[in-house]
Amino acid sequence: TEQAVAVAGGITGGILLFVLIGITGYLLWKKFCHLLSYEKLTSPIQMTNTNGTFQDQSASGIQLKSTSRSRSVPFIIPPTLRAQDWINLTNEEQVQEDSDPSTIPQSRPRSSFHSLAGAYVVGTINPELYKFPEDESEMDFPEGHIGRLWFSIAYEQESERLLISLIKVRNLQPPADSCSPFVKVYLLPDERSYLQSKTKHKTLNPQFDENFVFQVSSKMLLERTLKFLVYHVDKQKKHHLLGQVTFPLKNETLTDDNKLVIWRDLEKQNLEPPSQYGDIQFSLSYNDYLGRLTVVVLRARGLKLQEESHAVGVYVKVSLMNHNKFIKSKKTAAVLGSLNPVYNETFSFKVDQTELDTASLSLSVLQSIKGEKTHLLGRVVVGPFMYARGKELEHWNDMVSKPKELVKRWHALCYST
Repeated sequence: TEQAVAVAGGITGGILLFVLIGITGYLLWKKFCHLLSYEKLTSPIQMTNTNGTFQDQSASGIQLKSTSRSRSVPFIIPPTLRAQDWINLTNEEQVQEDSDPSTIPQSRPRSSFHSLAGAYVVGTINPELYKFPEDESEMDFPEGHIGRLWFSIAYEQESERLLISLIKVRNLQPPADSCSPFVKVYLLPDERSYLQSKTKHKTLNPQFDENFVFQVSSKMLLERTLKFLVYHVDKQKKHHLLGQVTFPLKNETLTDDNKLVIWRDLEKQNLEPPSQYGDIQFSLSYNDYLGRLTVVVLRARGLKLQEESHAVGVYVKVSLMNHNKFIKSKKTAAVLGSLNPVYNETFSFKVDQTELDTASLSLSVLQSIKGEKTHLLGRVVVGPFMYARGKELEHWNDMVSKPKELVKRWHALCYST
């Protein structure tokens, strides 16, 4: 009996060993057949472009000969895909035919570029074509720049809500080594209430991505002006104003499905107290080639309105004179009920270069109430030595000496009839 059991065990073990050897041999045979199925291409593919030349040098490897400074990246067919069906095209490139997904080889461990034996170059990829284009608004900062602010605006007609998205600020110039900025958002002429962002710590390029909402009727929307004040908080929790942005809404088409994304450079706040009748800020530019004098009326501040109400409109009248003779005048739109109106309106006048010594500009700030007489709040005259002195003469001379360049100045208003 023991002998029979021993014989049976020996037979069973022999059968199992035979089966194991057979399976191993079958797997080795399949792998050998799979390797034999790799066929060389009838002719090595050569592809040359301005960025580099790639050529298959048989299964031993791939050589890259650069013909320019910009090195291209080869687009290759790995050995694992060589068993697929391919069709020939007229331009000798290869395209893989659609096949049953079940026949696609399983992914295998990745190998380095230099060890891809049997791989073939079928083209090149130029990395320069796939670089994300740089935003010039984040890179091109002029001399003396103190910061740039990005925001977006939209208006919901049904709910009468003005939607403000404070996006980011870049290139801040803080008074200290570190900077912890935040932003206050106003909707002028209301300067008593504002919305405030969170404080971003230790950064000159804060990313805010915060949303604010102002309730304002559609009738009053175009009379309003957005104002952003950017502050820095120091270690003693004191606030330092870094700059401001003002953005009138009168020239914008605002809807809930038309979201405008805008950027503006920060401006320094004029810390000098207003003059007796207020101040006006405007830019002058002269194009000597076109013979064109350009005036940009920016804003006024500290005006002395005869009656403070939302029905009072304040506008600026710009008049061109020559030898004290009136030539032409243009007006800004009226801003209602504001002691610090913002205009940002541009006017051009035809002035020959020979007339710059006899011409002058008069900017008058006027108050109007419907059904009543217009009142003069103040005036400033800029021009050559014949008509102006001090800052007004200096502004005119700077404009003449810097053709095609906008020269911006604040001027005190004077009251004279």
